[in-house]
Amino acid sequence: MSQNLEPIDPREALELWLDRLESTRADETLSSYRYRIKPFVQWCDEEGIDNLNDLSSRDIFRFDSTRRAEGLAVTTLNTQLGTLKQFIRFCERIDAVSEGLPAKVEVPSVELADRVNDELLSADRAETIRGKLSRYQYASRRHAMFELLWHTGCRLGGLRALDLGDCFFEQSDLERLRHQDDIERDALEAVELPFVYFRHRPTTPLKNKREGERPVALDREVVDRVQEYIDVNRVERVDANNRRPLFTTEKGDRPRVSKSSIRREIYIMTQPCRWAGCPHGRDTANCEALEHGLEARCPSSRSPHPIRTGAITHMRDEGWPPEVVAERVNATPEVIREHYDHPDPIRRMQSRREFLTEDSE
Repeated sequence: MSQNLEPIDPREALELWLDRLESTRADETLSSYRYRIKPFVQWCDEEGIDNLNDLSSRDIFRFDSTRRAEGLAVTTLNTQLGTLKQFIRFCERIDAVSEGLPAKVEVPSVELADRVNDELLSADRAETIRGKLSRYQYASRRHAMFELLWHTGCRLGGLRALDLGDCFFEQSDLERLRHQDDIERDALEAVELPFVYFRHRPTTPLKNKREGERPVALDREVVDRVQEYIDVNRVERVDANNRRPLFTTEKGDRPRVSKSSIRREIYIMTQPCRWAGCPHGRDTANCEALEHGLEARCPSSRSPHPIRTGAITHMRDEGWPPEVVAERVNATPEVIREHYDHPDPIRRMQSRREFLTEDSE
């Protein structure tokens, strides 16, 4: 063991790590990291390890074995031990653990079949929902939300953070962009419309904070639907920071729609019985999933995340390179491949055809 280590308690090291990440990670991400490392810190307490200098690869192995014995799924072990490896790597950098210890944290591999999220919203189902919303709830807040979620693949927090001023649909909007980003007037001529600009602000943070800021191009059909929501059904509200949220509430002291409200709206939109019969054989006259606040109890309802997963998968099935998708949805190409890339084999084959030459055919 190195003689240059500096004593530190596991809990203190955890707080240092989270403080270090605070400038680049959203609060929700930090909370998830804390939750994943908590079992390790508790285990250290139980084992009497109050100084990480004493932590050995054998201790890591014993902790791993303890978690496996508790019956955790492989996917859960993969997530928790992967985060632990990041934490131990940080501890190595601050001379808290022996050099080389992070490499000895074995993260269990997860087969692709185990990683696939069965709750992914398929492209076919998304198009069905879009069609029904266009027919029965055209230009509603619900309609505009779904269009942006599906088309951009954004996270729930990103959707909620949008202001009217983040929508750049017409040429006249570009002057606003010049003032916001200090862009030269001549440079604006090269900017193509339309798009929305996801921005990180203290009261509406993005998952990756400043690193999550990005403009995202939109299809004109999507813009038309969002614009009609703005023109016809959006309730004009201004929040305490003098911002005009894109998605507002009709009453109350919070002008901007809450995350829980958006989540509930998505649950409702993805319930099949809203548009046709129940595929689960339930009586819609007394189904509990149709009660306020219980929409998630429908087996077919989906939260916003499966919409993001389905949207990203659809982009890949359409032939978009991982690097392009990653920039659009604020993720890394590696994360796209590992966590969101659940291909439809036939569509993926079709998307590859454009890369074939006559000779290779």
